[in-house]
Amino acid sequence: MKRARTFAFVMVIAAAGVAAVFSAAFAARSASVPAWDARRAAAYLDQRQSWWESWKRASRDHGTVCVSCHTALPYALVRPELRQALHESDTAAAERKLVADVVTRVRAWAVVAPFYGDTTAAGRPKAIQSRGTESVLNALILASRDERTGTVSPEARQAFANMFALQKTTGDDAGSWAWLNFGLRPWETAGAAYFGAALAAVAVGREPGGYAQSAEIKPNMDRLREYLCTHLDQTLWNRLLLRDDPNLFNRAMLLWASARIPTLITDAERRAIVGALFAAQEADGAWRLASLGRWRVRAAAADSAGDGYATGLIAYALEESGTPPNEPHLGRALAWLAAHQDASTGAWPASSLNKERDPQSNVGKFMTDAATAYAALALTRAQR
Repeated sequence: MKRARTFAFVMVIAAAGVAAVFSAAFAARSASVPAWDARRAAAYLDQRQSWWESWKRASRDHGTVCVSCHTALPYALVRPELRQALHESDTAAAERKLVADVVTRVRAWAVVAPFYGDTTAAGRPKAIQSRGTESVLNALILASRDERTGTVSPEARQAFANMFALQKTTGDDAGSWAWLNFGLRPWETAGAAYFGAALAAVAVGREPGGYAQSAEIKPNMDRLREYLCTHLDQTLWNRLLLRDDPNLFNRAMLLWASARIPTLITDAERRAIVGALFAAQEADGAWRLASLGRWRVRAAAADSAGDGYATGLIAYALEESGTPPNEPHLGRALAWLAAHQDASTGAWPASSLNKERDPQSNVGKFMTDAATAYAALALTRAQR
């Protein structure tokens, strides 16, 4: 009996010790994530997506709305994370509308009109570009939904079928998709096809059920992997022509994609990307979108300061790839994000690489929409 009591006592002490270790580890991790206002960020993003859905220029056929890279896509990625962080029981109306529109367009893919129609007598460049772009964005949004529910939806698998049917199979750009080019950096330029291909990889990696390893898409994934590895840097010809070279921006996207598809790059390549991103970080912990590449951009004082989009995107990519929130570089980035949320609006600052805009106008807030979504993604990811 005495031996039993002694054994029980030892087990209680051991359990208490283990609990103390886990408690200390959790406290240290929590302490590394600075305070910020998730509820105000969610309110800002809900309002902006609701406005986008009501804007006549964003409306499309079948009663749907265009999925924009600056407002709608980031919103679709972050709003479920904010719902979980805020312990909300219901989905925001704007999010329901967004996902319902995507489902509608995926189901009606054979008859639904592209986001943009024919624009020249010589061909259909914008129609083809918008079709390729939309196929990737649809797949990413629905795969993210499947990942959260842990189920494989027929709509997501149809979205992937639509996407891979449009993947380029020949030529220098084999493995990528036709991508919208309005000369708008960083998402809608001739070089933004790399951004789209990275998003496609993230989408495949998010779909549950071992989809990334399925035999049916192996040829597609082989082409995608080859494209991402060989198009990370601009060609010498493009550099001589002084075209945009989104060097670090592409590396941040590849890091994010490789977190979902680890075989995209080697561990050494991953460490090299992380090191390059660390080297580009400002002393205050932020990153600047203008410094993530050589862009043919306007000269603006705002571009000399850190911004929420670049900082949020890189911080999130680092987290996804396994960097803990108390790592010094990431810790400084998270601290910068927490310190630069606008207390009155809940948003984060960002500026356009393309033209001066009134920051209070709806169009002038597009970069702020993206900045707020990715900043919130990084902060909610750190809390998780």
